Amino acid sequence: MAPMAASAQHSEVPPAPPVRAPRPRASAKGEQTRARLIAAARTLLAGEPGERFTTRNVAALSGVSHGMCHYHFQDRTDLVLAVIADIHPEWITPLEEAVSGPGTFAERAERVVGLLGRPEGAELSHLHSALHWHALNDARVREGLEAEYRRWRACFVALFQVLADERGGGLDPRPLGLAVAAAVDGLAAMESLGGETGTEAVSGAGGEPVLRTLIRTLAAGA
Repeated sequence: MAPMAASAQHSEVPPAPPVRAPRPRASAKGEQTRARLIAAARTLLAGEPGERFTTRNVAALSGVSHGMCHYHFQDRTDLVLAVIADIHPEWITPLEEAVSGPGTFAERAERVVGLLGRPEGAELSHLHSALHWHALNDARVREGLEAEYRRWRACFVALFQVLADERGGGLDPRPLGLAVAAAVDGLAAMESLGGETGTEAVSGAGGEPVLRTLIRTLAAGA
């Protein structure tokens, strides 16, 4: 006991804990390699259905060694999930911004209709089809894609939340927003089957686009 007491008298300030070295940040070159791999994965997924989507083919297309591909992505599922994250700013972020921007419900709804009326690029359309196919065969891809669609559907619920805030009275925005999301899904399915596209696919007899008419009808009847 005596040696410990003596030691305590001469060590009033406890020694500082060891400083942990910060985790190394990904190098710029590593980020560039990862971006090249994701770009190659997008190209293969959006390409011809007969092309095999494998880590080896992604590595070859990007000009990266197969081993380096597996350094960044454990397997092809990780690559598919990276593509899902990569296209988020192209189809969900614009919708979120259209809804969250300033304005009344009618003004925001018009922005949403205008955004959805733009033709989807061929690459993005093919990517969505490929991602749905992979989701049927891979639980991790299905979970990742479902999470993205929840965020996408939430945009329409948020739009009708603006209407609920304007009117008060306990309006439930969820069923209204989900109804519009389902309609948009249906129109996208029609387009993917080779039917009419663009504004022609959503035009009513009176010249009003179907989505605009649907949103106005739901808002008026709410």
